[in-house]
Amino acid sequence: MAQHNEFGRISEDRAAAYLMARGYTIRERNWRFDRKEVDIIAQKNGVIAFVEVKARRNDHFGDAIDAITDNKIRNLIHAANAYVRYHRLNLSIRFDVITVTGELGSQVVEHIEDAFYPPVY
Repeated sequence: MAQHNEFGRISEDRAAAYLMARGYTIRERNWRFDRKEVDIIAQKNGVIAFVEVKARRNDHFGDAIDAITDNKIRNLIHAANAYVRYHRLNLSIRFDVITVTGELGSQVVEHIEDAFYPPVY
């Protein structure tokens, strides 16, 4: 596995552990629908959080949160809608971002709840 892929996998593991330590249940990891993926689907207190994880070793190429493009948001919303319909869920949902920054062993995790809202058309 390429080094950057391993870094991303370990960072996603760190994000999932972060959520579980805060009382979330991890429902799915790397859930795919129609060539779109949600990194983590977590639940706490009757709310489903669709979580995008962004990892960076440093901020030389900008903040990790800046990598969440409009296209990425559309894809997450599309996949989240499919997940809710497939599981026939009647729960509140939100879209979170977790950034994991730094070298392995000294990473800083930041959880941004309600990082974005689905656009209204």
